[in-house]
Formats: sequence, C-alpha cells, structure tokens
Amino acid sequence: MLYTIKNEHLTVTVNDMGAEIWSIQHRDAEYLWQGDGTYWTGRAYNLFPICGRLTEGKYTWGGKTYEMNLHGFARKSQYTMVGQTENSLTFRLETSEKSLTMYPFDFCLDLTYTLEGKSVRTTFDITNRGGEAMPFAVGAHPGFNLPLGGDGVFEDWRLEFGCKKDDVRRFVMSDTCYLTRQPSVPFEHIVDGKIIPLRHNLFDNDAFFLENVCKKVTLCSDKSDRSVTVEYPDMTYLGVWHAPKTEAPYVCIEPWTSLPDYDREPGDFATKRDMMFLPAGESYTNTFTITVS
Repeated sequence: MLYTIKNEHLTVTVNDMGAEIWSIQHRDAEYLWQGDGTYWTGRAYNLFPICGRLTEGKYTWGGKTYEMNLHGFARKSQYTMVGQTENSLTFRLETSEKSLTMYPFDFCLDLTYTLEGKSVRTTFDITNRGGEAMPFAVGAHPGFNLPLGGDGVFEDWRLEFGCKKDDVRRFVMSDTCYLTRQPSVPFEHIVDGKIIPLRHNLFDNDAFFLENVCKKVTLCSDKSDRSVTVEYPDMTYLGVWHAPKTEAPYVCIEPWTSLPDYDREPGDFATKRDMMFLPAGESYTNTFTITVS
C-alpha cells in the first residue's frame, strides 16, 4: 500500500513494501527514479542488516551458516505503518519466523519519514530486543532522475560536495563488486577535492565507494536551477551507482555504514568489517536527509 504526505513544497509517497520512498515530487517534476526495469527496478532501497554483497550470499554467526540476499532482507520485507501525522510516516519491521532463518536476532526497525520544508528526513530507529549483542549495518540507496526536470543532459550534471577534502579515496573493488584487500586509492575523478562531473562510463565497473568525503553532497547543473542535496552525518561511506555499461537516466547516491564482503572471503558477522554491535535492550538511531530545489 502507498502512503502520501505533502506540504507546500513536496509530495512524498512511501510504499509499505520495503518502507521504500516511491515518489518525491517538487515543482511539477518527479525527482525520484521510478523503477524502470530496463535499468533498475528499485527506487530508494533501505539497507539492513547489511550493505552490499555477502560472499556466496552467506555468512556465519555462532558456528552456523545463514543466507541473505544483496543489501539484506529489509528492502524486500513487508512493513507495518504504525504512525502517521500531517508531515510524517512511520513504518515498522520486526522479527518474524522468516527473518530468523536469515538473521537470528530479535530486532525492531522503525523507519520514519518527516517533511521539513523542502526536505524529507529518513530516520532509522533500531532496537535490539534480544539477550546478546546484535551485529548490523544500515544504509540508503535512493536513485534520482537525470536530468532533473528534463533540464540538459546527463553529462551536464555533477556531484558537488559541501566541503573540500584533500584525500578523497576510492575503494578498489573486484569485477563482481566485492571489496578487495588492496588499500584505497585517491579518487581520480574528483575535481578540486569536491566535484565529480557525471558521465555514464564512470559506472562501467559498477558502483564506486568513497571514504574521507564531506557528509553533504548536491546533485546539480549549471543548466538548471533544480538540485538534490543528500546529507548523511553519521554514515561512514558514500556509494555512487547506476546500471553499469548503460546510459541509464538516473544516479544513486548511497550513504552506508559498511561495505560489501571481501572478494571470495566468506564472512563471519563477529569479524565482518564495519559491523556495529548493538547491546541487548539498547537502541540505535541514524538519520539522513534529502533536500530538493
């Protein structure tokens, strides 16, 4: 089922399947990618309890092996809408018999969308209801139409960070988009430490993942007064993606707290890179914001 909230600037629709934003409309234009299966059927995945790929789709915990799909099960799970106001929606995903076959922890995940002027804020609230520390990661995977509002062409657009960083680095990924053991390298496509001009062949090898970047990035163009800004103060990494070796008319801006598995190395959640461990009975909150103009 679809739920809609709106104010004088924005109309935002959310699907309770995956608690996925389905539409962001502003100034008579659709800003969110609409899931054209020619390129990518998703729109704005929510990632939990992993980000990226597991080797062979499997991991171990406590000596047992579990299977989990790309980006975790939350993005393809049915949520319950548990709260609605004039400017907010809250969806809940809880432990189930099905989730326990993939993730042996008693959890509650609330996803809240709140409109604030020209912004929509997404809040992850995660509670560990079990009796042991719970490993997890969170991330976002929103796609945005390019060109926004039909202004210009794809190559007229850029990603512009809110501050300059002199050591923006790219992780070296395998051909199948797993992390390698090679050290990260300076990102060769960034200009002046803050601008990434967009072109389709940036994605010929799939996504690229960056570290040491500013926690605010804007999708913009000199040929348009439209833009999208994503702020992710408590996310560790930024991925950028569209369907590889295509001229896909969108780009995904993906703030994550963790990365895919190392190439050909089966993962154990006890030692998996960047996993957070939430103590029994405690909660965790992470927020990112999408602002349009």
